[in-house]
Amino acid sequence: MIDFDQGEGDNRGAPAWMATFADLMSLLLAFFVLLLSFSEMDLERYKTIAGSMKMAFGVQQQIKADDTPKGTSVIAMEFSPGRTIPTPIQQIQQVTRDSSRSSLQTGTQEQAQAKMDDEQARALLEQKVATLEQETAADAQRLRALFADEIANENIDIESEGRFITIRIRENGSFPSGSASLTDGFLPVISKLRSAMAEIPGKVAIEGHTDNVPISGGPFPTNWALSAGRALSLTHELLREPNLEDRRMMVVGYADTQPLAGNDTAEGRARNRRVEIVIRQALAESEEYL
Repeated sequence: MIDFDQGEGDNRGAPAWMATFADLMSLLLAFFVLLLSFSEMDLERYKTIAGSMKMAFGVQQQIKADDTPKGTSVIAMEFSPGRTIPTPIQQIQQVTRDSSRSSLQTGTQEQAQAKMDDEQARALLEQKVATLEQETAADAQRLRALFADEIANENIDIESEGRFITIRIRENGSFPSGSASLTDGFLPVISKLRSAMAEIPGKVAIEGHTDNVPISGGPFPTNWALSAGRALSLTHELLREPNLEDRRMMVVGYADTQPLAGNDTAEGRARNRRVEIVIRQALAESEEYL
């Protein structure tokens, strides 16, 4: 044990080692201050660490609010303004990715909005299709007025459905039995058809049909050849003048595979022997043909 007593006549004060200790502490303080003055802070690393801590503690974004919070669902009772919509689910998740939005929407409401947009788009599409179908019906009505005499004589039938117009040419008065050559008396009708079809847009299919009676002899061995030959003959006559573009045309032979009536009666077989001109119009204005 150290005795600091130096005698009754000496002045008492700090021990001698205190001066050395004070000098040492001053030097250490100056040393750490010097180290701090030479140090540099890595800002990028600091931001990275701060961001990780922010996500770990659940802080997504801090937004300076100048007004009362707004919400579209009852998240807290103190949300004074806002539109409240009940939701059937128990778990409600707020979408807060976009801070510029004036209100918050739940995932359920976004799905409802997307469904509403789909319904509106479907309604607009249905309205557009209905308008186009009305235009097709108007084209068919003009054809009926143009060929009123031929329809009355049961040489031609004209029907329309959707965006399709069917001009049905019966064998009576157009083709001799078992032949693919058009009669001379029917050529004026073809000329009227050519002029009318030039003004109606759409792709044109010339389809030949027959009954189910087998062919015996003649230039056509089967009903397939006869139906295709009649369709091709009518196509050649329509394209005789440049009113129609040949790229619009298509020739098809169906033989007896698509009858209109039963083949067990003469009347039914007569209806089945026909050539149909099917005009297929587009469903969009940007589409030239179907």
